[in-house]
Amino acid sequence: MVKNVFTNADDSRFTFITEWYDAKPDILRTFYMFFFPADDTLELFDVKNRVTFLKRTKCEGVSLADIYVGSTINIFSRQMTVTGFGDGFTKKKLGMLKQKTFGMLKPNVFNEMGEIIKDIYKNDFKITNLKMCTLNKEQATEFYKQYQAQPHLPFLVDYLMSGPVVAMELVAENAVVKWRELVGPTDPQSARKEAPHTLRAKYGKDKSLNSLHSSDSPEAAEIELSTFFTSTHDQRRPTPRTTAILKDTTCCIVKPHAMREGLLGDIIVAIQNKGFTISAMRMFYLDQFCAEEFYEVYKGVVPEYSGMVSELISGACVVMEIGGHGEETPVKFRAAVGPSDPDIAKQLRPDTLRAMFGKNKIENGVHCTDLPEDALMEVEYFFKMLE
Repeated sequence: MVKNVFTNADDSRFTFITEWYDAKPDILRTFYMFFFPADDTLELFDVKNRVTFLKRTKCEGVSLADIYVGSTINIFSRQMTVTGFGDGFTKKKLGMLKQKTFGMLKPNVFNEMGEIIKDIYKNDFKITNLKMCTLNKEQATEFYKQYQAQPHLPFLVDYLMSGPVVAMELVAENAVVKWRELVGPTDPQSARKEAPHTLRAKYGKDKSLNSLHSSDSPEAAEIELSTFFTSTHDQRRPTPRTTAILKDTTCCIVKPHAMREGLLGDIIVAIQNKGFTISAMRMFYLDQFCAEEFYEVYKGVVPEYSGMVSELISGACVVMEIGGHGEETPVKFRAAVGPSDPDIAKQLRPDTLRAMFGKNKIENGVHCTDLPEDALMEVEYFFKMLE
């Protein structure tokens, strides 16, 4: 436990504990991060060395809405993880304002995941972690252990194993209660009568095939989040595996600016409406090294290279493995994405993804594999190397 030697008496400054992995000396550094909401500036204080690491300054793209326990923020190309509140005042003021919960889309709503994610954003949730995965029998049984004495447990386990699920970390004010209210009653038939606006009323079939899961308490949320998002290097409890098939597929990245704008659901719907399948999906927070390594083929070739790297590390991105057209998938998806410049795309190919969701050549909505021969390499980079 880091002891805070600073005090705070008003809301002019919030204090957080943050960590940054410094790769060169291979050490984990701990800082106090002071955030000043009046002008969105921040300051970093090195706990071990007891010196100011970063003087008070404005960091573009970082606001109070981005900072909560468990979040990863980019501070001048350094990926900082917020591990705790730095003082009692900050915890009291922001503890419930930035609450996390766990949500899951079950196999029978796989094709509706885009529309459901749109509803999630419309109800003021932030998706701060996401993973499409499959569960084995042991994992599914453990997930439903509260029903171990019930005769319908085998059915529930088989249901959860019947296809991909989408696990999500959701953040909002009073998130646990708010998510349960949005999901709705356990029985979709009751939901359609009592709460027709809820997700189970829209997408659930019956009490067993009720389409979504919501944690019933903050404690349960922490356990369920750790089940799906604990590091895969922790062999004591490996997380559910990726669904990537790594054959006849290509890579798509929903860029950080599109994530901040809440466009993930819209982009998924557009991809599926164009006849493509999404066979794997995961949220990543890339650091400078990984972004430069991934974009290495563009270095010295594309003038926007530096801007592309800066954009990719500016926040969370969602990487998808795209399929549906066999060996022609990379070429057909590249055509569906459109020209790299959204302005040109809007004129020549207004139905393409970049025409619909891009802003400029750097913030152009999505990345896609340009050359068919690079498709497998790009997919493997995320779903094999980084996974």
